Amino acid sequence: MARIAQWWRARRPSTRRLAQLYAALLYNAHLKGFLQGEIYTGDFKALCAPGLNCYSCPGAVAACPLGALQNALAASGHHAGWYVLGILALFGVVLGRTVCGWLCPMGLVQEWLHKLPTPKVKKSRVTRALSLLKYAILLLFVISVPLYYGLLKDLPLPGFCKFICPAGTLEGALALLVHPKNAGLRDALGVVFARKAVILALIAVACVFAYRAFCRFLCPLGAIYGLFNRFALVGVRVDVGRCNGCGACVKHCGMDVRRVNDRECIQCGQCAGVCAQKAISFRCGKATLIGPDAKPNGRGKALRVALLVALIAALVCFNLPGKAPAADYSSDAPTA
Repeated sequence: MARIAQWWRARRPSTRRLAQLYAALLYNAHLKGFLQGEIYTGDFKALCAPGLNCYSCPGAVAACPLGALQNALAASGHHAGWYVLGILALFGVVLGRTVCGWLCPMGLVQEWLHKLPTPKVKKSRVTRALSLLKYAILLLFVISVPLYYGLLKDLPLPGFCKFICPAGTLEGALALLVHPKNAGLRDALGVVFARKAVILALIAVACVFAYRAFCRFLCPLGAIYGLFNRFALVGVRVDVGRCNGCGACVKHCGMDVRRVNDRECIQCGQCAGVCAQKAISFRCGKATLIGPDAKPNGRGKALRVALLVALIAALVCFNLPGKAPAADYSSDAPTA
């Protein structure tokens, strides 16, 4: 028994890993959607989850904020998408890229892929330059394409979701296609889906060799949240009085950060463990949640319990019947 306990203590998931797992389950709490091969259209689908999780996934109980933003921009000639802009600003001001490090299912998948035993690509000037690509994708595919087709052609076209998004291909298309009920949809697959399947495969391979390759180089949602990092209520903070400028935090970080809490920082907090000066902590406002000044009052255990309660409540609520207006923010249905 003692040996089992010792094994568990050495391998038990961290608080961050549990948060990632719980978030993935919360976003996809409509489990019977996977069994039925159908997309959930209940009342919760009108809401946005903070992380990148495809609207068209059979288990998804909420909309993807990135898809909703593109849909709002495409419809801007008819009405302003204040709700989507407001919810993105709210997520940004409260969490920043903590969403990426703690609450995004795609981030979790990328970290699992990176655990495969292969040579790894070290970060360099090249990877830092590539990290700017996600801002170009944000401007072109998330903003410009929907605005162009929406305003000039009155045609809703979510560019990023339709042409690039790996979450849409994995969760929205493949998750539906594997169900026997949707076998007939396979005949409708075309060039767009084939191209996106290739993109998904390339991103998956890249994530094996480069830490969170999609998150670092391509994800426009992370680009949006990164703009709020300095002002976010929750995140990693440095005690300048303790910091001696050794740079161990930046060297240890797998992201292309130049300093802790810049726009590339996903607020995972792993840098706190390598700081010899104990100058880094994970905070919510003035309260230290993880770090040398955290009060030994079981906050980690309380977080686990709170997340578990939220998961149970979501599993109950999200499986209640209900209908919401039909929408497809992502254009990731297999017919694309």
